[in-house]
Amino acid sequence: MLRSRLRGLRRSLGANALAKIAAGFALIILLGSLLLSLPCATLRRESIGWFDALFTSTSAVCVTGLVVRDTGTTFSLFGQIVLLCLIEVGGLGFMTFATLMFRLIGREISLQERMLIRESMNESGLGGMELLIRWVARSAFTVQIAGALALSVRFVPLYGPAKGLFYSLFHAVSAFCNAGFDLFGGYSSLTRFRGDVWINLTVMLLVVVGGLGFGVLRDIVRRRKRRYLHLQTRLVLATYGALLLFGWGFVLLAEWNNPGTLGPLPAGEKLLAALFQSVTLRTAGFNTINQQALRPATKLISAMMMLIGASPASTGGGVKVTTVAVLFLAVWMTARGRENIVVFRRSVSNALVRRALAVLVIAMGVALTDVVVISLLQPELEFMDVVMECCSAMGTVGVSAFGSASLNTLSRVLIIATMYLGRIGPLTMALAFARRQGANRTGVEYPNGQIMIG
Repeated sequence: MLRSRLRGLRRSLGANALAKIAAGFALIILLGSLLLSLPCATLRRESIGWFDALFTSTSAVCVTGLVVRDTGTTFSLFGQIVLLCLIEVGGLGFMTFATLMFRLIGREISLQERMLIRESMNESGLGGMELLIRWVARSAFTVQIAGALALSVRFVPLYGPAKGLFYSLFHAVSAFCNAGFDLFGGYSSLTRFRGDVWINLTVMLLVVVGGLGFGVLRDIVRRRKRRYLHLQTRLVLATYGALLLFGWGFVLLAEWNNPGTLGPLPAGEKLLAALFQSVTLRTAGFNTINQQALRPATKLISAMMMLIGASPASTGGGVKVTTVAVLFLAVWMTARGRENIVVFRRSVSNALVRRALAVLVIAMGVALTDVVVISLLQPELEFMDVVMECCSAMGTVGVSAFGSASLNTLSRVLIIATMYLGRIGPLTMALAFARRQGANRTGVEYPNGQIMIG
């Protein structure tokens, strides 16, 4: 009886923590929308309106990068700093900053707050949560500063010391947090730097490091002491690497002679641009080639890649690479006639497979609903462009073929909700507002039924 009550208390605290995480992101979005709607947030000293500010704030906090206003030519320095802060908080998680603020004022971290940190960082235990947060913040800031210094090698000569350093910091944070916001104006992203190897490699490295997940990064750093990697780390590295190589090869094959994308470029620049496209589909949102000119097949594969997203407990969203890896392993083992799923000499439980399937089905259902509704609301838009837009929002990527400014009010509402859901996580949202987990467990077991599949 006591054990049952303890399990019930733990489930209740977990659900409460998930709900607070979802509410915390929502509050930050609302605060950001109010700040961005101020006249001082724009260059013209005129408010962009609360709804456009809400869309921009949601995109920043959810580290997506879809925009309805050109960031570089619309927002003032104040507005850009607000965006920078929203991206940072959204990328690292509001609990990271809340914990740091608590420690600055000398406040201890409560058990409930440790539960919040555990859920936000996708950890299993409650011990060492404060140390974990400190490590995450220290590592993130170190990587971002290093990235800013690397980008300043190019941006300072181009824009001068003050503007060049700010541009370097902004884009380093945007890349590490997989946000995709840029300040170059004209919705151009990094197209003007398509052939710059230094900028491309720096941005790609920041995107990959941010997208791997803090748990994976910590495990890699600690490998020097333990001499082995956890199953999660090995699975993430293998799946993430496979997706990058697949995307790179497919873009090269499909777009090599496309006059609107890779066709006119030299061979070396084609290789670089195709690699950048594959990396950015991992939830980065930057682009160096024209997304609207992509072939339909490339747009479809891009949509699928964007829906997958980054790794758990990372700065990116989507259904996560581990979700797809687990389902792929389940299909592979079933096709081979095996009941147990084994990877790297470790078994995967059926409960984990069901959870992964639930996450994927929810995400695909949301994206499909968006595609159908937006296609009906705006039939003038190309269908594959709509598919890319919706999957980009669900995966919190930010790549857009037609530009989110082309969306009408109702379509923007759908995209706002989808970006939020994509960042919080489909299953997290379902659990966050569930009144009671396990409420239907009555202790009654029913006989197995036979159903034909296929």
